[in-house]
Amino acid sequence: MAPENLSGRTIATYRLLERVGEGGTATVYRAEHAERGPCAVKILRAQSRQDPTAVKRFLREAGFGSRVVHDNVVHTWDYGEEDGLYYLALEWASGKALGEYAAAQGPLPPAKVANIVSQLAGALGAAHAAGIIHRDLKPENIIIDPTTGRVKLLDFGIARDAEDNPAERLTRTGFFVGSLNYVAPEALSGALVDDKADIFSLATIAYNLLSGRNPYDGRSPRELFQQLLTEEAKPLSQAGGPKVSKRVEQVIMKSLAREPGARHQAVEIFARDLQAAAEGAPAAEESGPGVLGRFKRLFGGS
Repeated sequence: MAPENLSGRTIATYRLLERVGEGGTATVYRAEHAERGPCAVKILRAQSRQDPTAVKRFLREAGFGSRVVHDNVVHTWDYGEEDGLYYLALEWASGKALGEYAAAQGPLPPAKVANIVSQLAGALGAAHAAGIIHRDLKPENIIIDPTTGRVKLLDFGIARDAEDNPAERLTRTGFFVGSLNYVAPEALSGALVDDKADIFSLATIAYNLLSGRNPYDGRSPRELFQQLLTEEAKPLSQAGGPKVSKRVEQVIMKSLAREPGARHQAVEIFARDLQAAAEGAPAAEESGPGVLGRFKRLFGGS
């Protein structure tokens, strides 16, 4: 059966110009809106429209995205249903997927990685403040503008509300969700996770950007799964990438701890600590309450 192509149609005032991507449940179109200009519109695929769980999950993604408003999050314009089509209209974010950008550039210097992490920490911090755990943070879900260095987080498709009733979950207990290369160990059982899982994923991304490798290097999904369950992350200094300072390595490895309680306790603290390490400044977490207070004032925290 030929894939559905809605190019040329207008859905809820968005004119679909061309298909630009397709995932497991939705097709993405480049679209135009009279007032908002270029947009991205996701349309739930035909077979998924017959599945009540897929419809609920799609609308939940749209609802989560609309609750997170931040300069480093792709803005959700609109979502709903028209003529049996479920749609999600998003800001058109120009640039490249972070993974594609990093592959072309090679390992990035600590200062650039710290800048990227800081932007993503702002985005994730906004999500966490709204009670949303992303759960699928990976380079493919991050867009970077190579000219400005601005990054944008997208795809809340498997995010969850921190207040979810376990009895109303859309995934089965015992099955993890996320991408195995970036998922936190505690998610492998399918258990409910908190913001520390996003911190682990962000630290994995930072490790990858600095070294071109991941902290777990299993050659098959089975081997990778086993490593995550039983082993500590490989030290950054052993990854084979460019040498970084001991302090930068310590910051990264702290948030790659297998136990969530041993990681940085907020995504913003991880970002500040990495920024300080990249600049050779004292660490925000380990310099006493006076220095931490100054960091909070500097970054607008309370």
